[in-house]
Amino acid sequence: MTGHAHSDVIREGDRPEQVILLLRGWACRYKVLENGSRQIVAYLVPGDLCDPHVFILDVMDHSIGLLTDATLAFISREAIIHLTDCCPKIARALWWSTLVDEAVLRHWLVNLGQRDAFDRVAHLFCELWDRMRQVCLDAGDALEVPLTQEQLGDTMALTTVHTNRVIQRMRTEGLISVTRKMIRVHDIERLRAMCGYDPTYLHLRRRA
Repeated sequence: MTGHAHSDVIREGDRPEQVILLLRGWACRYKVLENGSRQIVAYLVPGDLCDPHVFILDVMDHSIGLLTDATLAFISREAIIHLTDCCPKIARALWWSTLVDEAVLRHWLVNLGQRDAFDRVAHLFCELWDRMRQVCLDAGDALEVPLTQEQLGDTMALTTVHTNRVIQRMRTEGLISVTRKMIRVHDIERLRAMCGYDPTYLHLRRRA
């Protein structure tokens, strides 16, 4: 199935009967508060299961929105239950994925609570760089991140003005370039050094 940018594939309160696998494109998990403000709590890249817990939990406690046009595959709840029952390796893989998601959430909490605005955004760019390289979707010596400054602010708990200051500093220092809907990360090694990035929490499995 093809999904379109800026549309939701699942909304908070839904009771999905299928697990969604992201094959192409970018998506995010997010919550909207009563006052209309949004908090993005995770980014999803190709190869990620959007909602792996639905075969155990009944109701979505967050929404999943597409940031770009995307290709999605749907796996029935019954199929997931059957696979985990009959194939321990698949069950362990899903468990591993859940544990990594928890590790990323812990890292994001530390970023929001203890790092300044520049380091928060820099850490996010480094994380996305490593995750995209893991699925062989990097662009050589640069990475295109399809995020707006508003979306970055909703992720890092920054105002639009504060986010813009960080982006302008990164542009001035030659770390990134920016178009209307895309941020291109250029000097990833300098960015890593500037923010003290350590990818251990991603538990990346190196390819042979």
